[in-house]
Amino acid sequence: MNCAATDVVVVGCGDIGERVAQLERAAGRPVRGLARSAFSAERMRRSGIVPVSIDLDDPTSLHQLVVKDALVYYFAPPPDEGISDPRMINFVSILETSNLPVRVVLISTTGVYGECAGEWVTEERPPNPQTDRARRRLAAEMTLRQWSEINQVSTVILRVPGIYGRGLLPEKRLRSGAPVLREEDSPYSNRIHADDLAQACFIAGHHDSPGAIYNVSDGHPTTMTDFFFRVADLLGIPRPPEVTREQGCRQLGEGMLSYLAESKRIDNRRLREELGVELMYPDLRAGLPSCFDRCG
Repeated sequence: MNCAATDVVVVGCGDIGERVAQLERAAGRPVRGLARSAFSAERMRRSGIVPVSIDLDDPTSLHQLVVKDALVYYFAPPPDEGISDPRMINFVSILETSNLPVRVVLISTTGVYGECAGEWVTEERPPNPQTDRARRRLAAEMTLRQWSEINQVSTVILRVPGIYGRGLLPEKRLRSGAPVLREEDSPYSNRIHADDLAQACFIAGHHDSPGAIYNVSDGHPTTMTDFFFRVADLLGIPRPPEVTREQGCRQLGEGMLSYLAESKRIDNRRLREELGVELMYPDLRAGLPSCFDRCG
């Protein structure tokens, strides 16, 4: 692998951003991260990341961001409303000829594919987002790709489903006793362990000639009900009660229902065969126990 970046910039330095930053630091590269608050800046310093005080919602602050010859990981989510991503628009607006990175790696979502009736989904499937949340992510993809074509800068888009890992489990929801759809009514859903996602981002950042888009999933879809049951079992608490789809429409929140309205099985062959990612946790059976082992 090779990428001629002199340093690394993480835009959106949350859980995955910090995991990727530590992989880069372990490889001997300096890492800068965008910080919107003093709290975020201090957290980054403690992790060995150099904070840069910039707010993507405030275009006047972006002049401080220098990414010339850097590898940029863009993990910042779009705003919570609308069908576009003004943060991505603001970001690319400062990437002029004298301030071009060598590559941008973007985390997007498999939600851009929309409802697929349980079919296997490859990167060739045309996007068909059904929610504004997914439309915003697709808008970010399109903005970045258009900028990339104009400026001839390498970009890699990673389409990601549900992320789980240490500190990223639905323990609070399970302990609340909130119901889930019964297994026979629950659609296919997909997941990726946070460590595997961080590894995929790192490899995408340094591959000699990566492709444009990769599905980053463990390749073993189950259902959200199965996921909740497995987590409850490992926590040693009762499994959540099951409800029919009709009951779920009355008892489940709007956000949960939006996820349950789509069924797809994400194909990850391109990730494994073209990008060369070897998953540490290829299914929930392998991945979930690691979340608890690390928690001690």
